[in-house]
Amino acid sequence: MPTNGGQSGVRVGSLVLVATPIGNLGDLSPRAEQALRDADAIACEDTRHTRKLLSARGIEGKRLLAVHEHNEHVAADGIVGLLVQGQTIALVTDAGTPGISDPGQRVVIAAVRAGFAVQCVPGPTALVVALVVSGLETDRFVFEGFLPVKGSERKSRLTEIAAQRRTVVLYEAPHRLIHLIEDLVHVCGADRLVSISRELTKKFEETWRGCLGDAADHFVEPRGEFVLVLAGAAPKLEEATDDKLLSALADAWANGMTNRDAVQHVTDQFVHYDGVTRKRVYDLATSPKASDFLSGNRQKIMRS
Repeated sequence: MPTNGGQSGVRVGSLVLVATPIGNLGDLSPRAEQALRDADAIACEDTRHTRKLLSARGIEGKRLLAVHEHNEHVAADGIVGLLVQGQTIALVTDAGTPGISDPGQRVVIAAVRAGFAVQCVPGPTALVVALVVSGLETDRFVFEGFLPVKGSERKSRLTEIAAQRRTVVLYEAPHRLIHLIEDLVHVCGADRLVSISRELTKKFEETWRGCLGDAADHFVEPRGEFVLVLAGAAPKLEEATDDKLLSALADAWANGMTNRDAVQHVTDQFVHYDGVTRKRVYDLATSPKASDFLSGNRQKIMRS
């Protein structure tokens, strides 16, 4: 047992992050099982879920500490208090590696700031599993986790994702999946490639690969937890000139589009060009330059 400052017999508390299965109980490693057996207490999201895991491996009588989104700050302080007493605390999440999109990160931050050792027994992580089976590029990727449900922060994050050149990994709950797909189609375009995995390592594991525009039709009644792996944005092309944008707007208006629809259509059409934003297209569409451009085109047509 480690000691503190050379004082014989004084235990040093430590926090051990223990990765647990994301579905298949067979994925709990022998080292992870031993870490759970050796811990003085186990911090977990849902004590009932963790108790089932422990029971499956014959681990009985462990003190379980609930750490969830409603008590994470208070729970983190309590765990640091146990570390001060020299206890070894194992930290688990309901599925996968703790500290990834769960309250465990608060516990880790508190333990590190208090100067205690933090170790990890590695194992399953849903984002990595979904990424490597996606068929998309894996050398550079960004993990976005769960997006804000609504508001300006969600809109800002979606805009960043649309422009991201690296592969993007997101988590989503089943009842919000279609809404997320629709938002991604809006900001990324229907042709952006995506891989969507559900129930990873479980009996009904599924990974669907295709374009964003087709994804919603496949998941009519979403069930299970989802991981979306989105292809990065294509490299930007050269900057589009005002005349190019005005020409595209003229075509849209000629096809009967309203001003609003024409602006959105042209913005989407030039999404891969540098310097093209919806504001720029809107400003052009409502500027005197648009009237001059249309008038000039009419005169050219009449002369021909």
